[in-house]
Amino acid sequence: MGDPRNKDVTLGPLASIKQYKRVQEYIKSGIEEGAELVIGGEGHPSGLEDGNFVKPTVFANVTRDMRIAKEEIFGPVLSILTYKTEAEAIEIANDTEFGLIAYVSSADPEPANRVARKLAAGRVLINTIGHDPFAPFGGFKQSGIGREGGIFGLQEYLEPKAIIS
Repeated sequence: MGDPRNKDVTLGPLASIKQYKRVQEYIKSGIEEGAELVIGGEGHPSGLEDGNFVKPTVFANVTRDMRIAKEEIFGPVLSILTYKTEAEAIEIANDTEFGLIAYVSSADPEPANRVARKLAAGRVLINTIGHDPFAPFGGFKQSGIGREGGIFGLQEYLEPKAIIS
């Protein structure tokens, strides 16, 4: 963690103090609702007290009703929920008002793609955290409407007109 202009840094600060405070509220909420804090927690990382740096935080034993499981945090906070079947995993992933991005991890591409097709998210990553700047970007549900990039992004600038005579 540190200055994102340094090539050895992989995690920089959040964009604003407002976002920093919002993420801290989520971390506090996770602790108060009984999630198991595996690593991280509230406050700044040691040595990075100046700026909007957040401790990378992981919660285990998260339940579907917890705020950290249902809302978009937009910070380095991971909530781990367990499942027994593929159908249950899909149900858990889609049980939110949001759908910006989802991630599928699997050694077998066939079930990974099957699951990805069933997730209600604008972008689904399979075994990668890479960003494709040419792929359309945008969310489902309360994560926004419309798309940026690709033909879908261009269509945002069009105003179709029908002339009927």
